[in-house]
Amino acid sequence: MVVARPALVADNARPTLDVAVVMRRERIHGAASRWQQWRWVLDSVLRDEPGFGRGVRLLSRDDDAQRWLHPGFQVKLFQDDLEGYYLNATAPAPCWFVLWRMDEQPTEAGEPMARPIVVSLSYHDAGRWLDAQEHVDQVRAPLEVVGWLSAYIDANYIVEPKRRHRPQSFRPLVDRFGNAASVSTEKRAGRGAGDV
Repeated sequence: MVVARPALVADNARPTLDVAVVMRRERIHGAASRWQQWRWVLDSVLRDEPGFGRGVRLLSRDDDAQRWLHPGFQVKLFQDDLEGYYLNATAPAPCWFVLWRMDEQPTEAGEPMARPIVVSLSYHDAGRWLDAQEHVDQVRAPLEVVGWLSAYIDANYIVEPKRRHRPQSFRPLVDRFGNAASVSTEKRAGRGAGDV
């Protein structure tokens, strides 16, 4: 598994992990298989090894699934995304987030393949990608990676205390120019204004 020591960001050096992504093409069973026989899901995120090479390759295949290795990804930690890392590291199940897209043309699998684009440990990254309607899957991060991430957070992040927001009912009433405004329940003119 991944064993890495966190490093403080200095002189453009960022804490980085080299990872590989395994995508799984699995057969769909049941009524849904009438419309789509296969689907792609994130299988795992592994430490990238020199033996993996740089190209996509098939790891295993049987009648119900195929596993494809996509090596060569880097996960870099950035100072301006510390809150996103903190939210992930303190979650009940910290995880990797992988943005992936489908090829438009058939490739190594004989049909369009799911291609990982980027890997992150930040909740904020995953949220932005989902807001952009991208395919984002998650898989649990190993304890070594969570420890590495937590050490970086501890060294660099200061949790801001939550401030109590004043209830809206206690805020002064002002118009759009900032002038004091008043609310009246009386009708000043027109039908029903005091003439019974």
